[in-house]
Amino acid sequence: MTSTTEQLSATTLLRFATAGSVDDGKSTLVGRLLHDSKSVLEDQLEAVERVSADRGQDAPDLALLTDGLRAEREQGITIDVAYRYFATARRRFILADTPGHVQYTRNMVTGASTAELAVVLVDARNGVVEQTRRHAAVAALLRVPHVVLAVNKMDLVGYEEAVFAKIAEEFTTYASDLGVPEITAIPISALAGDNVVEPSSNMDWYGGPTVLEHLETVPVSHDLTACPARFPVQYVIRPQSAEHPDYRGYAGQIASGVLRVGEPVTVLPSGRTSVIEGIDALGESVDIAWAPQSVTLRLADDIDISRGDLIAPTATAPATTQDVEATVCHVADQPLTVGARVLLKHTTRTVKAIVKEIPSRLTLDDLSQHPDPGQLVANDIGRVVVRTAEPLALDAYADSRRTGSFLLIDPADGTTLAAGMAGASFASEAKTAPVQDDEGWDF
Repeated sequence: MTSTTEQLSATTLLRFATAGSVDDGKSTLVGRLLHDSKSVLEDQLEAVERVSADRGQDAPDLALLTDGLRAEREQGITIDVAYRYFATARRRFILADTPGHVQYTRNMVTGASTAELAVVLVDARNGVVEQTRRHAAVAALLRVPHVVLAVNKMDLVGYEEAVFAKIAEEFTTYASDLGVPEITAIPISALAGDNVVEPSSNMDWYGGPTVLEHLETVPVSHDLTACPARFPVQYVIRPQSAEHPDYRGYAGQIASGVLRVGEPVTVLPSGRTSVIEGIDALGESVDIAWAPQSVTLRLADDIDISRGDLIAPTATAPATTQDVEATVCHVADQPLTVGARVLLKHTTRTVKAIVKEIPSRLTLDDLSQHPDPGQLVANDIGRVVVRTAEPLALDAYADSRRTGSFLLIDPADGTTLAAGMAGASFASEAKTAPVQDDEGWDF
């Protein structure tokens, strides 16, 4: 039986991101999607037409519909992640148009982290380049279940089938080796509109869907309610009023799974157990709640619980660990080095940590691992081992994108250093004696 959450995500909403190298035509593709699907307001189109005319262009530059920053318009490139919302008769969409330059790979991580599909553009004249491989690797690491290869600017290679077939084969082989589960290749011309919304008469050798048709029909089957329940506590509610003198509730958003009144639960990292006595949602008491609802839980026992604790059904509670092995994408300008003191933010919990090892860095050309690089610099993807000051209840990222991900943060200024995806296995849960570094951080 299909759950309500799965039905909604499968039939009405798709989150997707676009990525590709500079000048591959991402913004033009997005603008074409918005324009041809009648999702552009009249005043927006008039503004684009006016700016295009001032530049001496004969036709509206549809890329201007998404390049919102002045620097983007002046340089003709995408810098920031541009979120767009549009809808057709078949589905609603949340689109993240991410930058193509290697300098902004960090922005692609942001845009694709919640995406269920990624559209990777390739210039038909250039084929698969390093940044194409980088975007495929990020999509694979972030467990994006569907990837579309949009081979753009087919009009500039005479709409040749052989050019498309060669690029599609190379990309499919590479992405499959990365573990991308589903790859769909579509030949397009975003500028001319070929195979974006309407089928192209210039490529009658292609019998597949247009980009929009694929977006409207791709199955989105990830069901958060099918995963074990996880409830990160955001806030403790204790009104201490005459009306509710003994009320104690734990507010937050259910990250995954289903919670029920009467269910035995464990509070992590303390390991204390209790039973769900009540669930309050939108001011009313309910017997059941599921992801991604925001609710307040009431437990039968008076337990010391604070922001950052995780409540989970006792039968499926995750193990806790202080030794985190993970793959990270480094997003800061300053390098991440062995011995670096950082903050690790996981769901609503932030703890002190030290980078103990950087075992390898991914070489994108051949997917080989460069051992012991010593540090990761901006846009590097590598393996790290982090020791935390307090135990964390991490899931494997392959099992849960919500509770298997984390951020590494610079404690000095709050800068995000890296986005991490926890590995499928963790170090032993055996207790180890805490150590203290020379500045007093306990581990």
